Amino acid sequence: MRMAVLLAAAISFGSLLAAEDRDFLTPDEVDQIREAQEPNARLALYVHFAKERIDLLQQYLAKEKPGRSLFIHNTLEDYSHIIEAIDSVSDDALKRHMALDTGMIAVLNAEKEFLAVLNKIQSSEPHDLARYKFVLEQAVDTTSDSRDLAMADSKQRGTALTATEAKEKQEREAMMPRKEVSERKKDADKQDEPKKKIPSLYKPGEKKPDTQ
Repeated sequence: MRMAVLLAAAISFGSLLAAEDRDFLTPDEVDQIREAQEPNARLALYVHFAKERIDLLQQYLAKEKPGRSLFIHNTLEDYSHIIEAIDSVSDDALKRHMALDTGMIAVLNAEKEFLAVLNKIQSSEPHDLARYKFVLEQAVDTTSDSRDLAMADSKQRGTALTATEAKEKQEREAMMPRKEVSERKKDADKQDEPKKKIPSLYKPGEKKPDTQ
């Protein structure tokens, strides 16, 4: 049922699919992502959305219809953006030292299947391949890179991401006025300060009387 909705939406709004600012997720998918705050849950959702795009590709390629190359092209673009979103979610979670065991297993298993389908499309050389060859190659490269990241050691990847983020922060601060850097540091120090303990009115050794 969901696949039929996606297919119908793609066909009904063909002109919108060609727009550069086209969203790669449907409004319903965006809502689902917003509700899934836990990174493993988000990864599972993105894997599901990517699988739906792969299924759409196979449906388009199975039928010789005029103009199908546009839908194939845009579906491949959407698919690549979803894979990039998977990498962003995992990067953010690793920088925060959050566990991604179940999410990364789902990503690894799914991307292996996705690569097989994409490579099969390339090798079959459809008659209209020239119209979406570039985005197909991008989809293959993006998936392959994403799978390599998923197979990497999580601790090492997290350490590398943290180091890169710290370096980028230093580079940004180097370009800022000294006053702005100083003010930001003061704000950060205030947030890190422990809350002051409320002073007690009781003398040392005295206890709060029972209110029973």
